[in-house]
Amino acid sequence: MAIKYTLQGLLIYLTIALYLAAFLAAATGRKKTGQAVYLAGFILAAAAFACRWYNVRHVPFQNLFEVFLSMGMFVYPISIFCRRLLCVGGETIDMLIGAILLCPAGFVFNAEPQMLPPVLQSWLFVPHIAAYLISYVIMAKAAVQAFCQLKAKQDNSDDFAGYENATYKMICFGFPLLTLGLILGSWWGELAWGDYWGWDPKELWSLASWLIYVVYFHFRYMFGKKYARINSGLVLAGIVVIVITLLWVNLSRIFPGMHNYAS
Repeated sequence: MAIKYTLQGLLIYLTIALYLAAFLAAATGRKKTGQAVYLAGFILAAAAFACRWYNVRHVPFQNLFEVFLSMGMFVYPISIFCRRLLCVGGETIDMLIGAILLCPAGFVFNAEPQMLPPVLQSWLFVPHIAAYLISYVIMAKAAVQAFCQLKAKQDNSDDFAGYENATYKMICFGFPLLTLGLILGSWWGELAWGDYWGWDPKELWSLASWLIYVVYFHFRYMFGKKYARINSGLVLAGIVVIVITLLWVNLSRIFPGMHNYAS
């Protein structure tokens, strides 16, 4: 366990505490209080992100500490966007997701500042990583909706259909960003190594996650809501592969590759 006895660490721990407090408040019916505390947590998360940016002198997307710090900050604006523009709820669970995403940054990964390697000093660094990280948070939110749909009773048609529709909206929102991340990564590979595709484990697992959502769209188009539980099962499979892409591929010695710098 890597406790951070720094200002940045304090900001992360306070954000986790506020996200959890917001979750408890919202879950117990005090939604306005929960939303206010949620906003306060986001402000602290943004401050921690800005502090890290100042310390390392580049957008903090380089390693897994910075990745989880960034995703913990992205949860709030994505949550608000989905509620107001997509009419997708689940904001209470988003508060818990935010706390969970910040825990690896707060307690697991080393926060020692690192120089940005030459291969990452590209204008594609920020849009490529940002597209993936935002899409991962969106897909996590979609997975929660899919899980709720699997638990819902099919004879309760309103809840069942509501979760299925919410899942579909979230995938439609996240999939273009997932695609953009894949395309920008291929372009970056061509610029850096002279090849659009290097069969690196991270590339393969990223493609695998993308293909699962392609299958989801195809299956839903072919069969609609007739097999809604299978649709949701595919969404949950997608988030499992995303976790493998984000963590196992970066940390496991089974998958050595060019992207292991992220560990």
